[in-house]
Amino acid sequence: MLVAVTDHAAERFRQRVAGTLDAKTEIASRVARAWEAGRVSEEPPPGATAARGSLYVRDGADRSVVYVCRREGAGELVVVTLWEQEGGVTPPRVPRRFTDALKRDDERRRDDAT
Repeated sequence: MLVAVTDHAAERFRQRVAGTLDAKTEIASRVARAWEAGRVSEEPPPGATAARGSLYVRDGADRSVVYVCRREGAGELVVVTLWEQEGGVTPPRVPRRFTDALKRDDERRRDDAT
């Protein structure tokens, strides 16, 4: 399976998981290993948006991290973003109250623009 990684997924990885110089390569290798180990599901983690056609790949080393992916053709997987599952082995590095506050700010900006 060929794994591609979006800029958004790489930025979230740098912010939440590891400050690495080559986040895309790190994510691609983690997702490929997890894929080979069968750590894939069509069932979203609790709280995720559950976009149609998404696949959820759980990191083998950090089991609270779930990569949200989409299939691109027969042999390619695109990592769109990542999710930290609450109630997992370790708590999320960024508590949900902070990400919820960002969502409220985004909604206010959209409302102001209309």
